[in-house]
Amino acid sequence: MANTLPPSSLTAARAGLDQKKFSCRELTQAYLDRIQKDNGRLHALLAVYGDDALAHADQLDRRKKFAHPLAGIPMVLKDIFLAAGTKTTAGSKILENYTATYDGTVVEKLKQQDSILLGKSNMDEFACGSSTEHSAFGPTKNPWDATRVPGGSSGGSAAAVAAGMSCFAMGSDTGGSIRQPASLCGIVGLKPTYGRVSRYGLMAMASSLDQIGPFTRTVEDTAIVLRAIAGLDPKDSTTSPQPVPDYAAALRKSIKGLRIGVPKEYFSDSTAGLEDGVRKSFSAALKILETLGAKIVTDISLPHTDYALAAYYVIMPAELSANLARYDGIRYGLSRREAPTLIAQYAETRGAGFGAEIRRRIMLGTYALSAGYYDAYYKKALAVRTLVRQDFEQAFKKVDCLVTPTSPTVAFKIGAKADDPLSMYLADVYTVAGNVAGVPGLSLPVGLAEPPEGGVKLPVGLQLIGKPFDEETILRAGHHLEQAVKFSCDPKL
Repeated sequence: MANTLPPSSLTAARAGLDQKKFSCRELTQAYLDRIQKDNGRLHALLAVYGDDALAHADQLDRRKKFAHPLAGIPMVLKDIFLAAGTKTTAGSKILENYTATYDGTVVEKLKQQDSILLGKSNMDEFACGSSTEHSAFGPTKNPWDATRVPGGSSGGSAAAVAAGMSCFAMGSDTGGSIRQPASLCGIVGLKPTYGRVSRYGLMAMASSLDQIGPFTRTVEDTAIVLRAIAGLDPKDSTTSPQPVPDYAAALRKSIKGLRIGVPKEYFSDSTAGLEDGVRKSFSAALKILETLGAKIVTDISLPHTDYALAAYYVIMPAELSANLARYDGIRYGLSRREAPTLIAQYAETRGAGFGAEIRRRIMLGTYALSAGYYDAYYKKALAVRTLVRQDFEQAFKKVDCLVTPTSPTVAFKIGAKADDPLSMYLADVYTVAGNVAGVPGLSLPVGLAEPPEGGVKLPVGLQLIGKPFDEETILRAGHHLEQAVKFSCDPKL
């Protein structure tokens, strides 16, 4: 594979390895060459483990056959996953010198499958952001247009897969941090049902919202990775004992007669930020689903949609403020700053280690949990969360899954929303409800659209939302739509 591009998908890489068209070393080197060529410009990866990756590849090449679907397949981890012996920063200065001492469950499973770790990807600090501009180590750029964001907070993982620097990548999704960057970068991203994948070894942002999922080039690739990482974990009490199905096998079933609902609230005045190009690509995709035999149901209502985003931005910072209280510079990470009192020492250390967006969310969360305001904000947000979950339960009595745009816009310019937090938060308007309700969501590319200000056409993503633990249905619908759309992730690097 010398001087050639890496395979276009995980399944293509798997077939090439199995058929001895190339070795694990050649495959790994192809991705490392691409990283060498493009990472300096895109800043998708914070760390590259080239020597270790090639050594692992050589070890696998000495075997006669591969035991697992992901064996020999190169991948990257968002730098919020604990992998023993690797620096794990969560995109923050406060953990700039922290080295993980153990593997999280997902990392352990990927190692057991002999997937090859290429490096760690850039991200918004502690997963707080929708653009990967809030990384303490500099922003990641979109492979389709380097003047634009890749989305966030898992923007480094999305950009790495879109740019051909990794076969697949792992991310985390608290309010859209897998699906939104997948949409903006023109690839596939899945947020599984809460409890489908263990969070053990994932640095917590908001524990009741966080979920781990993959970025890939195709829906089939996503199905393969999901099966490898899903399942009950005694180290995470929130994981489900439900059996893990063969997601890839389910893709072959027809979607004829499948009832797909379009929530009417997602196209109301409150979502006026929906760009014309995104709307046109979404409408065209709905017509394709109908030609494939699906039934589009347009009278579906999620009446508390307008409150989901508000509830999310109370629950998330409240849980974030509690989770980030552990980062004080005394036990690990940033060396503590000297100060006359312990409280002053905490303030100095955390002030130096946390970026502006993190400090903003910690203050919001602490306020929402404080005496006199807990009932007015956090407790009320939890009540709204119950209503949002009930909305989805009622909708799924009428349809098999829901369909929405993933993002109201295509990728925006770097810096365009940096000084407007509210505008940045609204980038998650179509994705946060899925986290609030704990249901699975899949984003896949369905076309290209010119941004309102003109310029190169950029990817548009469509989101499929499923019933709890029914990833099979949204993967199946997404696979058939993908085959019909024939979108090619080919940014002109």
